[in-house]
Amino acid sequence: MTTCNSSSLDLCVLQEPNVTEMLPDRYALVMPITLRVVLATVMIFMITIGFMGNAIVCLIVYQKPAMRSAINLLLATLAFSDIMLSLLCMPFTAVTVVSADWRFGGEFCRVSVMLYWFFVLEGVSILLIISVDRFLIIVQRQDKLTPHRAKVMIGASWMLSFFVSLPTVVGWTVVEVPTRPPQCVLGYSESMADRGYMVLLAVAVFFVPFSVMLYSYLCILNTVRRNTLRIHNHAESLCLNQVSKLGLTGLQRPPQVNVDMSFKTRAFTTILILFIGFSVCWMPHTVVSLLAVFSSSFYFSPTFYPVSVGALWLSYLKTVFNPIIYCWRIRKFREACLEFMPKTCRIFPRIPGRSRRRIRPSNIYMCGETQSAV
Repeated sequence: MTTCNSSSLDLCVLQEPNVTEMLPDRYALVMPITLRVVLATVMIFMITIGFMGNAIVCLIVYQKPAMRSAINLLLATLAFSDIMLSLLCMPFTAVTVVSADWRFGGEFCRVSVMLYWFFVLEGVSILLIISVDRFLIIVQRQDKLTPHRAKVMIGASWMLSFFVSLPTVVGWTVVEVPTRPPQCVLGYSESMADRGYMVLLAVAVFFVPFSVMLYSYLCILNTVRRNTLRIHNHAESLCLNQVSKLGLTGLQRPPQVNVDMSFKTRAFTTILILFIGFSVCWMPHTVVSLLAVFSSSFYFSPTFYPVSVGALWLSYLKTVFNPIIYCWRIRKFREACLEFMPKTCRIFPRIPGRSRRRIRPSNIYMCGETQSAV
């Protein structure tokens, strides 16, 4: 049964007879106050790490003109959307998880839903653009994404994300003040418009990006595998030619072939890890959101609250996941973190390392008697 009170900020609150009266006691049993405090504390830690890590990405691109390539502009935009999600959505969710009550008013409830989907859609759009760009470069061998085109696509993605998330704030969909979920969400509704909008969000946020990125990365992996085999075969043929020219007999062992492809695949592997993190963090939340709108038995069940808290916490984990991957995989990001970190906070002093020259791509085909490849 749906009850609407037009005098209360024009919000519709979904209720089921003989259920909402039992919610506080029921959820006190399902989610003890100790567990809720622990979850809120972890979320505060996630806000801190997510803000600091993503802020460093933005500062690197802003302060160093040499870093303003197309891919770095996209990564900075992704970091900025994660910062906004951490600052404008996660603190209110942490307070709601602890208090088990929404304390910020009905009008801001709609705004929070709009901001949540707005920044999530923007982050997913940037990941999708990066994946298609890697596909064009590696598979199609077309490097068409210039910094200017990247800026145009970034602006278009912001506009598209805004218009897709707009219906939640203008009152076109049913938004529930959280007596059941940990934040304002699109609750259970029998309206075809509400269900259709939830399907649109799920398709735009997860299913279409996941399908396109999965296809792109499968094609990239296949291309990298074929290129690696081709380079190995070419290096082996060069080595055999040198063996024949030197007049070595069959009793002598030919030199081993060792082709290092890490410099070609490391950047792609980093983006592939970001895709895996996106899939793991967003699949549970997408499924829970769809079930909440379509299934009354799930939405009004006592398991909905802990399941929704877990799915929401996992979706917010993505804001922390990206900076950790950057620090693990990108040397320049680690160096920038040390530069921005105060000297008094550094555990170990920074020791200048021995400079190493970049390996020329042509050296990969060099073959000698004792070392067949660089």
